Amino acid sequence: MPTTEVLARRYRRLLRCYPRDWRRARAAEVIALLLDAAPAGRTRPTAREAVDLVRAGLRCRLGRPASRTVVAWAALATVICGLFAGALASRAAWETSRPQPDRAEAAAILSEVFPGHDLGDIDTPPALFVVYGHPLTLRNVRSVLLGDGGEYQESATGAGATGAPPVPAEQIVAVARLRLTDGGWRVYDPEVSGGVSCADKLCATPMEITDTTLVARRGDTILNASISSQTAVDATYLAVELHRAPPPAVVPAGVLGALLGAAAGWLVFGWASRRTEGRRVSGTAASILFGVTMVLWWLPVLLTAPYLFTHHLAEPHPAWHPPWEWLGQPTASLLFLVGAVCALLALGLAAGPRRDRSPVALVG
Repeated sequence: MPTTEVLARRYRRLLRCYPRDWRRARAAEVIALLLDAAPAGRTRPTAREAVDLVRAGLRCRLGRPASRTVVAWAALATVICGLFAGALASRAAWETSRPQPDRAEAAAILSEVFPGHDLGDIDTPPALFVVYGHPLTLRNVRSVLLGDGGEYQESATGAGATGAPPVPAEQIVAVARLRLTDGGWRVYDPEVSGGVSCADKLCATPMEITDTTLVARRGDTILNASISSQTAVDATYLAVELHRAPPPAVVPAGVLGALLGAAAGWLVFGWASRRTEGRRVSGTAASILFGVTMVLWWLPVLLTAPYLFTHHLAEPHPAWHPPWEWLGQPTASLLFLVGAVCALLALGLAAGPRRDRSPVALVG
């Protein structure tokens, strides 16, 4: 194949960054100009040419050449779509996780780490993720979407011991740390907090108590234990939870989903931007709807992400919180749903026939 045809084919691939209508009208002319300017024997576009063509093509997809804000709004839409798609893909990848520890596995771990403590019955969860201890179904999905989204979380196998500790709490923690280390667990520094407990309603005899949180991980199993120095007969002095760490597929699935979601967000935004360019009524309405969508989708992220980041720095975490929690979901799922409705309405307006040609910016 002649070098000119090879170079033209590669230029044509780069021009796919431009909208289809633009390529039909101008691709042949642009390729001819590029070939005329290329020295003899070249078979590949230069890096500068490739970057310029990709950058100009992506900008062309947004339309509105006179707008100074369309790129910023497109970036916001691209990033948030990528984040939501990545979170959804990571949640799907969670299904590759092993089930939570069953009674036999939990009993073996508890007897190894906390010998001599009667932890009673072991509670096993019905699903990997639960809402108030129950699997997510059509019956309770409404509560998740309308205010109780924060209750949607990974389940755990749990057990507890009540009454006065048979030995001091400090000894329980020391023995547990030693046994965990000998058993191949990675043990994190315990977190100790203090408080006051009252033996009667009038609190005539206040007692200082300590609560120690012990966290460890072995393989894909995470242990969370809370040890209290309280001595009340009906209170729990030892509570233990066992749950799974995120499976290996979560990270690659999240990254791939984020990239695909970001690409789709950019393309859809660009299509809607070009479709509403020059429309007065429908273009303005689409701009308002899109602006509302961005506010409703970004607000939970801006409020939640800094809090979770501080939370992770303050406490030991063998595994990070799942991606959707960093986006404020499903706690703020109502805001997400309203934003999604606004986005669909904006896309519906963009898909409508063009009836006017008055220039208007998509947002701002």
